[in-house]
Amino acid sequence: MDVKHVAKLAHLDITDSEVELYTPQMANIVRYIEQLNELEIDDIEPMLGGLTDEGKATVTIREDVAYGSFTQEEALIEAPAGVEGHFQVPKVL
Repeated sequence: MDVKHVAKLAHLDITDSEVELYTPQMANIVRYIEQLNELEIDDIEPMLGGLTDEGKATVTIREDVAYGSFTQEEALIEAPAGVEGHFQVPKVL
């Protein structure tokens, strides 16, 4: 596995020590994916994103139920910082 090439494609600068660290990890990932290629899937019907082979929508498993949304106070309760009812975030520009 050419980790440096993959890093270059991802526009990442990595050190030689990172190459040594990531090479066996990437090899393990590739081996796992190769195991998926060995699965018998001839009898499994492919999913078409909720459509039948004819392009008609499939029946959903559950009913779509609308729920109430959070109040402003509930939305901010777990926020690290809030100011006057709004999320406070670091200035970007």
